Amino acid sequence: MASPESPLKVGVVGTGALGRHHVRILAELPEADLVGIYDLRPDVARELAERHGTRATDSLDELGDTVDAAIVAVPTADHLTVAVHLLERGVHVLVEKPIAATLEEADELLSHAGDRVVAVGHVEYYNPAVQALLAVEGPPGYVEIQRLAEFTPRSLDVDVVLDLMIHDLQILHAIDPSPVYEVRATGIHVLSDKIDIANVRLEFESGCVANLTASRVSAERVRKLRIFLRDRYYSLDYQDQEIEGFELLAGPDERRIQAAPLPVVKAEPLKVEVRHFIAACNGASVALVTGQQGRRALATALDVLAAISGGAETAKSASSA
Repeated sequence: MASPESPLKVGVVGTGALGRHHVRILAELPEADLVGIYDLRPDVARELAERHGTRATDSLDELGDTVDAAIVAVPTADHLTVAVHLLERGVHVLVEKPIAATLEEADELLSHAGDRVVAVGHVEYYNPAVQALLAVEGPPGYVEIQRLAEFTPRSLDVDVVLDLMIHDLQILHAIDPSPVYEVRATGIHVLSDKIDIANVRLEFESGCVANLTASRVSAERVRKLRIFLRDRYYSLDYQDQEIEGFELLAGPDERRIQAAPLPVVKAEPLKVEVRHFIAACNGASVALVTGQQGRRALATALDVLAAISGGAETAKSASSA
């Protein structure tokens, strides 16, 4: 562990579309010492390392022996192998979402954590607008979320539920931590052999109902969350990091609605995520998507996929595991 006066030695495994951003951010942060990156494509790793003033290691072992913490941005199928390899060397890890391909793999990964930090890269949780919303007190009654994206060839190896919707499932669990009581879902293939559009209705034991839609074949990019509480309503725009709000004022003679927006201090969510991970590795108490929280989001995402395929009863039991 780094002292408060010295930066934490951090590395990045995987330099694809997201791993490259982690490298960029770590190279900028004064509290981080980006000591190395590793990728199965040595030429790609070397080019990126030269650009950001670090070095490309020849093996995962070499990287693991020189860092205190690492960000794992490899394909989901490799999360377990890479994360366990690092954890066994005493390295803290931030694993990109989803935490693993299956619940069994997630449990195996977590069993190797020991006293090390295991965080999961649900970057939308660190959106300043989401954090502002989570600070609002009061149980939600109804939540509606839309996450629509234009088509891209990236991530077509997984269903849209594990690619996009899982962000919002994790946030839903942060908004309402009560167990999921019922899952109803539909989904279809459009441009790939995986599910490209999905809609799900979740009912929580608290009584809250949530309706989520995720699509990666939309004509426009939409990232919206709407939440209804007993006497308030908020509409969150993930992209603009803004929250419109309205509250009900009830007096002896009239009832009226007035605007009550929530203030948001804008920031880059991925940079906030990385800084929180580093702070947690140094022993600070910060907002963090833990390994267990990442596992829960994965469990609910798998419940949704099971409900889409018609296995609703199996899905309900899995979410309580």
